[in-house]
Amino acid sequence: MSNEKVRLLVVDDEPHIADLVATVARYEGWEAVTAGTGQDALRQAAGFAPDIVVLDLMLPDFDGFTVLDRLRDNGTAVPVVFLTAKDATADRIAGLTRGGDDYLVKPFSVEELMARLRAVLRRSNGPAWKPSVLEVADLVLNEDTREVRRAGALVTVTPTEYELLRYLMRRSPAVLTKAQILDHVWEYDFGGRSNVVELVVSHLRRKLDSGHEPLIHTVRGVGYVVRQVKQ
Repeated sequence: MSNEKVRLLVVDDEPHIADLVATVARYEGWEAVTAGTGQDALRQAAGFAPDIVVLDLMLPDFDGFTVLDRLRDNGTAVPVVFLTAKDATADRIAGLTRGGDDYLVKPFSVEELMARLRAVLRRSNGPAWKPSVLEVADLVLNEDTREVRRAGALVTVTPTEYELLRYLMRRSPAVLTKAQILDHVWEYDFGGRSNVVELVVSHLRRKLDSGHEPLIHTVRGVGYVVRQVKQ
């Protein structure tokens, strides 16, 4: 299986949406570029050669269906996930029957979008696809199945606990501040209520470190880190 990065093209005329999806994809280790029009999308597709495309239906020059048709006319079989504000069944059917691989309606969760992109890549056997597993000592987090295991035993975590743990494990052995965690996990200003981070970390410790060597550590005056302390 290739170790190349997944190349993602995000096509949306709302820059904040396109940039958000691209930023999250880059955080995942992918390469990502954006386009705001159909013409720009076709130019990017020709030069960037994406492994997968997120394609908004409503574009200022021509719609996403036309972009998809032109990609297919050019011999490009790249998988496409439609992103749109439309929720009509007819639109979903049209997107899928015209060669789209999935369909997500706005507003949407970026995590759900990334999960769908991974699923489409698995189905299409994309050359750059590889499963993503994070490991720190005997703590294992599978980003595809969203399973967390400690010493082989499955640990049930909430979605927020999962995102916080995933962020800490991805950045391990770096120490992350409460502000960094709030900004990444909650994605909006939480009014300085950093005690919510302490609360979630406390819950994770009870679930993960009880009966085991502690892996979640507090660095006083700085923040939190997941790492194994050498004896």
